Amino acid sequence: MQRDLYIDFAKGLATLSIIFIHTAFWSGQFYIIPEIRVFSLVFDVALFYALSGVTSGNNIEKTLYRLLKLQITYMIFVTLLFFLDYFFKVFGLTFFSLEWLQSFYSTFGSKYSATSVSTSPQWQNLGNWYLHEYTNADTFPVVMGSFWYLKVYYILTVFGVLILKFFPKHINWFLGICIALTILFNVFPEYYPNGQVGYVAFYMAIFLIGNKMKGKKVPTKMIPVLYGLVAAALFWMFWYYGNEIFFKINKKKFPPQTPYIIWTFFSLTTLFVFYNRLKITKDNFITYIGKNAIFFYFGQGISSSLVYFLVVPMKESLEWWILMPIIYTINVILAFVISAGLKKVDTTGWNILAYLRKKTAHL
Repeated sequence: MQRDLYIDFAKGLATLSIIFIHTAFWSGQFYIIPEIRVFSLVFDVALFYALSGVTSGNNIEKTLYRLLKLQITYMIFVTLLFFLDYFFKVFGLTFFSLEWLQSFYSTFGSKYSATSVSTSPQWQNLGNWYLHEYTNADTFPVVMGSFWYLKVYYILTVFGVLILKFFPKHINWFLGICIALTILFNVFPEYYPNGQVGYVAFYMAIFLIGNKMKGKKVPTKMIPVLYGLVAAALFWMFWYYGNEIFFKINKKKFPPQTPYIIWTFFSLTTLFVFYNRLKITKDNFITYIGKNAIFFYFGQGISSSLVYFLVVPMKESLEWWILMPIIYTINVILAFVISAGLKKVDTTGWNILAYLRKKTAHL
């Protein structure tokens, strides 16, 4: 089957948008105006769940194998991250001082300052990362701040493939249940559960809608209707919550609440409007990013942490609208370079695991 380059293109654009979001909301907290930071959320993580629904099928074995490969790749990455963080702390304490390290980490702001700096490796953190408890990586704070997406993705994909496999004629029922739960949690916030339930209810609805759109095309006559509904929902949101809700969109994202849910409508509508309408016939820089989205997602956590050290000395001498495109461009370039390195580390890690499996097969 020929690969749909539109999916790769959309993933690539969504990945570039995530890099922009993390540029705006992490190091950007020091200099980017709030309006731009909120607008950065227009094309957000919901797109990945929709695209996952479009590309998912009902083959349980294939899906679980894909998740296993992703888990091993993730474990290789966080193992590398763990030792980079640890060796940097050892380097700082050996050649400089604890005060120097604390000053280094203060660049990230007081909220992300290191709390346990020592020459003893914190092995429990690595174990927690393997099991998707995202305790902070002091040297690269953006990395673990990005990974909430991955845990939800695992849960969503497992439940999604089970629904598609065993309940193919009941997808509308499950979609209705997810929408009903999302409405219930938002109308009666006192019932909004902790943990992943609220995330999965909303993003599972997006996943199932994406799956139902697989191979289909939004009728041309429906496009103005859909955008009209999006505009009406946004108008209602500002009328009901007041204009100040605009600056609280990001706070309504964790977990997804009504203002943020409405905020995602434009990007999701745009994604499906162009699906099977915009034809991407050749590979390009953006499709390359889409095909390697997971490595860019890992890499941007590191790059978005590194650009702090450019922002802090430059923010006083440059206007935000000049500094922002500079930092974003550097962030994308760094993410590109780091992702290429991570692909090589991943290949090496898999080769080592294959060697160990071969040597221990008959023990």
